[in-house]
Amino acid sequence: MTQTAAHASPPTAETLSPEALRNWTLEAVRRIDADFTRSAETHLVRVELPRFPGITLYLKDESSHPTGSLKHRLARSLILYALCNQQIGPGTPLIDATSGSTAVSEAYFARLIGLPFIAVVPRGTSPAKIEAIRFHGGDVHFVENAGEVTDAARALALETGGHFLDQFTNAERATDWRGNNNIADTIFRQMRNEEHPVPAWIVCGAGTGGTSATIGRYIRYARHETRLCVADPEGSVFHRHFSDRSIRDLGFGKCSCIEGIGRPRVEASFVPQVVDRMMAIPDAGSIGAMRALSRRLGRRVGGSTGTNIHACVALIGEMAAAGQTGSIVTILCDSGERYAGTYYDDAWLEANGIAWQAEDERIYALLS
Repeated sequence: MTQTAAHASPPTAETLSPEALRNWTLEAVRRIDADFTRSAETHLVRVELPRFPGITLYLKDESSHPTGSLKHRLARSLILYALCNQQIGPGTPLIDATSGSTAVSEAYFARLIGLPFIAVVPRGTSPAKIEAIRFHGGDVHFVENAGEVTDAARALALETGGHFLDQFTNAERATDWRGNNNIADTIFRQMRNEEHPVPAWIVCGAGTGGTSATIGRYIRYARHETRLCVADPEGSVFHRHFSDRSIRDLGFGKCSCIEGIGRPRVEASFVPQVVDRMMAIPDAGSIGAMRALSRRLGRRVGGSTGTNIHACVALIGEMAAAGQTGSIVTILCDSGERYAGTYYDDAWLEANGIAWQAEDERIYALLS
């Protein structure tokens, strides 16, 4: 019996002709480009510092992306990279290893081009992020330990015939660091009319390392005097590797409670050569700074933003002590609404032994 069109299997990269696959790819890229065109650039929020005349703090607010975080840029770049390298086609399952926010954004773009998406995440990932992944059409595969996500994602891609997006390897190569509206390019363009248009410092975290690689490369390409500081959770390997290149892997285990940044092993996208300075931030410092900035802004920010702010406050103090003026830019990575049951739950923080209150008061006083 002949199979009718209504019951025919959907086309795949293997069943399409080369010309049909090319046309499918071009349409997928068009959809992603159209989505980008519909979105305005994220805001650069100016934070006045009355205690530090001549020094101004700016927040690149990545929470305003359609999927609510800095990882929206990364997910778009990763999927475009896979499309333009012809690594995926119609029906290809997309799979990645992630702590949550990247998966939310990847699920969004996968659905945009009609592909299934599976996120491999540590079991401790916040329920709000899991809910957001599923809201955008993604599925979730849990592993017990954050150190297992990459191997599990690679195995799942083989099992399903899918494509492993591999954010930890591809983050630094999928983004056009010379310009093309990357985060570094937009920061400098948005700073153009400020009193100190070339920041003394840009501060970011490292999860894959892709953001710091993009910013560090762009600073050199544009010949700016700006220095790049990477704020890293105290239990992460990145700052250790920065100081001693022989240190690459701390073994399995949770390196921090701060989701999205910090890793137990050095990932391929981390490029220490373009980083000028690293600061190790204790979790209590990150949470205290997060709480302080949230009070200062009147809205909640996430934990990785707190890590960034803790480093910014240290740099502001150093500049003031040296009699320097200028600007510092950091990244507001995502909204704090995803962490209502963790970072904004005092009982959860107490159960995890995080004494954040003193840092909250200290940093709020410096920001006010």
